[in-house]
Amino acid sequence: MTAHSHTDLDAVDLVRADGTAGALWQAWTTGERLAALPELLRPRTLAEGFAAQQRLSERAGPAYGWKLAATAATGQAHIGVDAPLPGRLFERFRHAPGDVIPSGELHMAVAEAEFAFVLGTAVDPGASRDDLRAAVATVHCAVELPESRFDDYVAAGAPSLLADAACAGRFVLGPAIEGGLDLDLAAVATTLQVDGDTAAGSGASVLGDPWTALAWLAETLPQLGARLEAGTLVTTGTTTVPVATRPGARVRASFGDGGTLGAVELTLAPAGA
Repeated sequence: MTAHSHTDLDAVDLVRADGTAGALWQAWTTGERLAALPELLRPRTLAEGFAAQQRLSERAGPAYGWKLAATAATGQAHIGVDAPLPGRLFERFRHAPGDVIPSGELHMAVAEAEFAFVLGTAVDPGASRDDLRAAVATVHCAVELPESRFDDYVAAGAPSLLADAACAGRFVLGPAIEGGLDLDLAAVATTLQVDGDTAAGSGASVLGDPWTALAWLAETLPQLGARLEAGTLVTTGTTTVPVATRPGARVRASFGDGGTLGAVELTLAPAGA
């Protein structure tokens, strides 16, 4: 993914980005789904899409980290992109393990088991693998419930998906994985269960290795006018095929054979709750 910084956009582009963010935020807050953004507000480039995401963050409130969409080849093919997309994780959609999470507005209605990193120090582009390992404080088990404000997110296109925070939704940070910095995360098995439905995978599903996904983000954000700061959380993408959810479902993501490295559990609120 190559893109110019949002600072390369002219004043008219930035006004359009604000209008794009306004249209998306209305969908975020009303629960309506967009067939597409109005043509005048539709970002044409990744830089325009990211500028709109930044304007969206001014409406959504504090962000505590980043998610990566489409870190698996199948996911990229599904939404028609050739590289991952970064999106902000907003505090208002952050949950703790064991929480009962609202389910009524979950349009995508899937769960994902993911590896997440919490950074102890900032990371600059060009960081080596050793630099990344030194910057990461902890590796965690996590579950994302991605969400899109588009009725047909598959057809929305990369710039519009980027504007919409790359399908960011509700997120649950699970326990830190003991010794996680020294594990071969690509080889770690993961299992995602939603009631009786189960999917199995591993860290290798995430660009071949979750560390590769983190390196990609560290390199890409500065091209868009952002940076991986100390204290940031980065969730690196689904390690299994996403599993469909439903109101009232119990979700459990386990890491390591038999969950030996940790697990995350949550419950979706019953219909109408």
